Amino acid sequence: MPEQKKVLLRISNVSKSFPGTKALDNVSLDVYEGEIHAICGENGAGKSTLMKILSGVYPGGSYEGEFFLQGTKCQFAGVKDSEQFGIRIIYQELTLVPQMTVAENILLGAEPNKYGIINQNQLYSQAEQLLKEYDLNVPCSAKVSSLGIGQQQMVEIAKALSGRARLLILDEPTSALTIDETETLLRIIRELKGRGVTCIYISHKLEEVFEIADRISVLRDGKLIGTAETSQLDHNKVVSMMVGREMESQYPPRQRQVGDVILSVKNWTVVKDGGASRPVVQDVSFDLRRGEVLGIAGLMGSGRTELVQSIFGEYGKRVSGELILNGEPVTINSSQDAIKHGLALLAEDRKQLSLILKHPILTNVTISSLRELLRGGVIDQNRELSAVHDYRDRLAIKAPSVHTVVNELSGGNQQKVAIAKWLMTDPQVLIMDEPTRGIDVGTKYEVYKLMNDLTSRGVSIIMVSSELPEVLGMSDRILVMREGTMAGIVDNDNVSMEEIMLLATGAA
Repeated sequence: MPEQKKVLLRISNVSKSFPGTKALDNVSLDVYEGEIHAICGENGAGKSTLMKILSGVYPGGSYEGEFFLQGTKCQFAGVKDSEQFGIRIIYQELTLVPQMTVAENILLGAEPNKYGIINQNQLYSQAEQLLKEYDLNVPCSAKVSSLGIGQQQMVEIAKALSGRARLLILDEPTSALTIDETETLLRIIRELKGRGVTCIYISHKLEEVFEIADRISVLRDGKLIGTAETSQLDHNKVVSMMVGREMESQYPPRQRQVGDVILSVKNWTVVKDGGASRPVVQDVSFDLRRGEVLGIAGLMGSGRTELVQSIFGEYGKRVSGELILNGEPVTINSSQDAIKHGLALLAEDRKQLSLILKHPILTNVTISSLRELLRGGVIDQNRELSAVHDYRDRLAIKAPSVHTVVNELSGGNQQKVAIAKWLMTDPQVLIMDEPTRGIDVGTKYEVYKLMNDLTSRGVSIIMVSSELPEVLGMSDRILVMREGTMAGIVDNDNVSMEEIMLLATGAA
């Protein structure tokens, strides 16, 4: 007979409600000792809510049902309680202190000290040892604010591992990581499994799930749809369980209707600090046509985001080159200038740069278009409300009301709010930086359909993406960046991912 697997975590009939919605509905599942258990589902399916219950963010008494850790019933009053039981969670949203160093963040709350005085040498030695143990290439003494998002995520991982977890929960841990960083993380997870650590892995990237997970559970609308061994499932089966229907294709069909050149960027060079430092973008030139999707690919640090942010007037102390819009030279020194000229930028970091999280959907959608809503110097509230209701319906934003605070929405619905904000400005050129990062396959498909709808109306799109299948699936042409320069621009007819990577790495 096969060996009976030991249950580390038993979740029994757990339900959790918020005003206007039931986030979890009678969920029960077992997680075995030493396994990597993936949990999949669309945004709003209840994944993060369940993890916040397990980690004590939602304390006992705020939900129905119960859970057991190695047979012991647990009801945590807070995160500190869960950490004492060996539960550690790495959130999709970073929880680091930007003004502190890497080492200080890793050992925050667990600093080596004597009589209340922190031993700095020991602190840095311990942090350095941990980073070296897991081959995390991050400088110990650097301030977190000086690091890119990918390196910050590595610090978050090291911070969680410092607690010697027995149950490690990873919520979208690779959403901001490069291919190499993702491989490092997956290697670490395998090593932890070999040491007896149990992992719950949440990701929208199904290729990662199938590479790393022993079993997969799927949630939909707060309910557990099913759990199975990974070997018994395939991508299509998991997607159909997630969305409740079969999906014929990952990318919707599109009629290519590319017109004349609408935007020309000539000899574009950007210096970050205005000094004599090396340009982060150097001598980039390209044309964008009406109704076209121009994909921008490249490795992290290649200058993709700096390029589009500087075109939008929001990056660089020294910018040179020429922008020609509709045949006329234009100068854009700020986002206000860009909006006036019909440009819009959906930023890579929606929480920091695109949304006001503590404000409702209503004000987030209209904040960039208030001038158009004025009547006699006063905002026409009826018109404002009508417009936001229209965008909520058009983009299928799941929320009880347009007055719902954005921070209460799932990642996918937050992204839809950010998109609605820019559609409200009626742009000629929509720049989308990582438009589907951290959102589920169903919402991705909705974003892709929206992009097709916009280009069919003559809107031009520049799309930056780290996901090469997405670049190939949605772009008419692809601009490849490498070390701040344009490595090449190719028509997306028969080009392959390998050819794009050869350009991006300089091996072509």
